[in-house]
Amino acid sequence: MSKTTSKTNGGNFFEDFTLGQVVEHATPRTITEGDRALYQALYPTRFALPSSAEFARQVGLQQHPVEELIAFHVAFGKTVPDISLNAVANLGYAECRFHQAVVPGDTLRTSSEVIGLKQNSNGKTGVVYVRSTALNQRGEVALDWCRWVMVNKRDVEAPAPETFVPDLKAVVAAQDLKIPAGLDFSAYDDSAAGEKHRLGDYEVGEKIDHVDGVTLTDPEHMLATRLWQNTAKVHFNTQVRPDGNRLIYGGHIISMVRALSFNGLANAQLIAAINAGAHVSPAYADRTIYAWSEVLDKAETDAPGVGAIRLRLVATRGRDESMTLHGEDGKYADGVLLDLDYWAFMPV
Repeated sequence: MSKTTSKTNGGNFFEDFTLGQVVEHATPRTITEGDRALYQALYPTRFALPSSAEFARQVGLQQHPVEELIAFHVAFGKTVPDISLNAVANLGYAECRFHQAVVPGDTLRTSSEVIGLKQNSNGKTGVVYVRSTALNQRGEVALDWCRWVMVNKRDVEAPAPETFVPDLKAVVAAQDLKIPAGLDFSAYDDSAAGEKHRLGDYEVGEKIDHVDGVTLTDPEHMLATRLWQNTAKVHFNTQVRPDGNRLIYGGHIISMVRALSFNGLANAQLIAAINAGAHVSPAYADRTIYAWSEVLDKAETDAPGVGAIRLRLVATRGRDESMTLHGEDGKYADGVLLDLDYWAFMPV
C-alpha cells in the first residue's frame, strides 16, 4: 500500500500571515541580455538608454542597464509563491525605489516582511501588506517596495487577526531618489533619444495623450508572466476564476503603457521611484489599451544635467481623449485600468 505525503506548495492563505513575519523567497535569478531582448519583443519600448549601450556610455554609465521594470518584475515574481499565490488581486504599490541600475549578470534575490493585515468584511478574504527588498549578488539593495494584495482565506471560520494598516508615504521625496553612479545628461543627444522635449518644456498639470494603442493577447501576457517566474494561478488557469478568464498580470499593463508613453515622454529615461500604483480594474485578453500621462511635479538633482519629473501614468480600456481620471462621484472613470504615480530622470 503506497503512502502519500505532501511535498508541494499550495501557497499561503490569509490566515497564514502574521504581522512582522519575514519570508525569504526562492529562487535567486540572474538577469541576462535575453531578458532585455524578450522585454523588447513583448513591449513596444524604445527608450534610448536601455536600448543602446553606446547611449548609456555617453550619459556616463559604465555598464548598459536593463529597463528598471525588468528588475521590478523579476523581484516581484520571487514573492508570488509565498505572498500572492492565492490572491484575488494585487491592489497597489507604494514607496518603490530603484537604488541602482541593474545590468546583465546581476543576480537578484528577494525577501518580504509582513507590515499590515486587514480581514475584509465578507470574511472570505483579507488584505496583506508587505515590504519587499531585492538584493544583488553583492548584498546591495537593488530595489525595494511596498504592496498590498487581497488573499483568499483557507477557512472562512478562522479568526480574523488584529487589523493593522501601515502608514505609507504618499510620495518618495525628490531628495531621496537614487541617481545611478556617473549619470550625466550634460551632453545628452536629443536626436538619438527621439524627442527634443526636456524638463523645462513640461508644465505641472500638463496632460499628454500618448495616442497609440495595443490589443492585449493571452499568449503574450502568459509568456511575460512566466518570464518573470510569476506563478499566480489567476494568470494561467481558467478554472481559478468564476468567469473563466485569465487575469492579465498588472505588471504587464504597467510595462505596456510605460512603453506607449515614449510617444510624448521619450526623454523620461529612467524610472527612479514608484510613489503609488493602483490596478483600478481587471484586464483581459482582446481588450485594446491606451495611455495618457499627467505632469505632477518637477525637481532638480545634483547630477550634471539631470532633473526629475513626477508623472501620473494612466492606462485605459479604449482611448479616452478627454483624459478623465475621476467622475463627478469621485470614483475612477469607467475604463481606467491603472493609475501609476512615478518619478523619472530627464535631461534639464
